[in-house]
Amino acid sequence: MTRPFFRRTLGAALLMAGATAFAQAQEITLPLKEAWFEGQIVHYVSTDISDPGIAKKQGINYVPSLAETLKPGMPVERAYKFPNDEQATVLPSIPRPVGGANADATYSPLWVLVMVRWKPGVTPHTLTSEEAVLAAQDKGEVELTRTKIVANWPVVRARGAALQGVH
Repeated sequence: MTRPFFRRTLGAALLMAGATAFAQAQEITLPLKEAWFEGQIVHYVSTDISDPGIAKKQGINYVPSLAETLKPGMPVERAYKFPNDEQATVLPSIPRPVGGANADATYSPLWVLVMVRWKPGVTPHTLTSEEAVLAAQDKGEVELTRTKIVANWPVVRARGAALQGVH
């Protein structure tokens, strides 16, 4: 009689341990990435991208259908990416404010990557806004190359506000 009781007790304990582990798994942790917006650092999460190489390198979802959002009229913004990670990406818009009260109708978490490369002989310096990137292009300091790569990078923290659960 001791064995069946022991088995039931052990089974119940294991079941409860599994339920506890499942309950704890209701929250996940994603690495925050830094970007520049109008001279300030903002944070986003990178979850999906239409390029298989970048998806593998960053450990995120490869979603080829994101490239379909490049059609005219689709809500895709530019993200100025430095291919060698010389500096943080520059974003031209963010939710204002972050969260359910966003009033910026132009913000979208979908970004077409525009690669920013410093021209030979130019000393790289930090560009902290879209205006600074475009001014550097006008001065002949950088070359901008629009890609067909689309990323899903929602901004989750900016200007002292953050989405719930973002620490």
